[in-house]
Amino acid sequence: MIVNEEKIIRKQLVKNMLYNFVIFTIIFILFGILMFHTLQLFVYESSSRELNLVKEKMVERIKNPITRKDNKGELEQPKEKRFEIEGLQINPRVTYIVRDEEGNIKNTDKIGRIYDEFGESISFDKTKLNSIYEMQINRYCYRGINMKTVNEFGKLQYVQLLINVDSEKMMIENYLKILMIGIGITIMLSLIASYIISKRALQPIIENWKKQTEFVQNASHELRTPLTIIQTKQELLLQEPNKKIIDKSEDIMLTLNEAKRLSKMTKDLMTLARADSEQIDLAKEEVNVDEFIQKLVMPYKEFAEMEEKKVELDLNLQESIFMDRNKIHQVMVILLDNAIKYTKPNDTITIHTERKEGKCIIEVKDTGIGISEEGLKHVFERFYREDKARSRKTGGTGLGLSIAQYLVSLHKGSIKIIHNEPKGTRVIIKLPK
Repeated sequence: MIVNEEKIIRKQLVKNMLYNFVIFTIIFILFGILMFHTLQLFVYESSSRELNLVKEKMVERIKNPITRKDNKGELEQPKEKRFEIEGLQINPRVTYIVRDEEGNIKNTDKIGRIYDEFGESISFDKTKLNSIYEMQINRYCYRGINMKTVNEFGKLQYVQLLINVDSEKMMIENYLKILMIGIGITIMLSLIASYIISKRALQPIIENWKKQTEFVQNASHELRTPLTIIQTKQELLLQEPNKKIIDKSEDIMLTLNEAKRLSKMTKDLMTLARADSEQIDLAKEEVNVDEFIQKLVMPYKEFAEMEEKKVELDLNLQESIFMDRNKIHQVMVILLDNAIKYTKPNDTITIHTERKEGKCIIEVKDTGIGISEEGLKHVFERFYREDKARSRKTGGTGLGLSIAQYLVSLHKGSIKIIHNEPKGTRVIIKLPK
């Protein structure tokens, strides 16, 4: 890969990593805020409930004041509902402070230690009524609620209910510390995860980019050779315009052969280009495989006999499958063409069919020159040829098996090449029924 392409990919990797990192960070922070807010509500729920219960008791006392008897033993009916705390059962966690109309504390003897320690420094806002609020008294944290009423003499007064929430506050602060540490760790991990995810996401693109670059380079190289030969031979012909065709027949034949090879290579490249863009459709029909192969192989048998080679059929399927007749015909032509090219006189090419494990098996075996172990690893790669000089001499482009593999895969089948014993090559195609 050229340097500029590597820089582009590296730049894109950084962009993707930062994008993923920001998304992960936002998600973790929002999740942390949600968890913290939920914990706050849960922790303070108990204190809020206790304050509201005490408030409800006091409101109930206002609605149903204590009845008093006069000197004659008769019930005294107050002119208005007044609030009296005496005899009211109050939650021991809740401290109540009675204040006059100006906000001064009236029950200093009832609130004991809290008044002795903090006295008038306990803040009070008469505009905050019937809603829970938080306040700090020195180093202690309280939650409170205020309500307005009248005393037994009919004068306006306020009741301030306070409950200490130091333990809840400490729990929330500790949780916040743990949460911040956790978010910090997860953000660091998200940075690593973002890099891994971005790299994996770009890996197929990088591989395709490499393949595309390699494909273009190989195609350029392969196309350049026949074009150079054609150009050279044509220039030589122009240098001797008075020569007869028969005198230059060898050069003309070589030019024609290279033109044919160039035409075939261009056709193969177009097929692969359509395959890469997934523009090849299948026209499946029910085909009797054995009959199909018998007709297909007939001209190749005659051609092989001309080169003192033998083509044998071992057809045992006798079943029909759904396939694209033209596409499988193209695959078989590629395999038979290779088998004939890479076998010598007196070698044998065998086409075998059978049904195995619910699949249609088509094998093309030959006793030719075979292929090395290293070659088996790369045989389906585009433009791969184990012996480039020999392949060019026989007209090969190194694209046939790549095309065959793709056409078989379109049928949801598989193709592999192994050694044939004792020598030669064995191509196995498996097609679903």
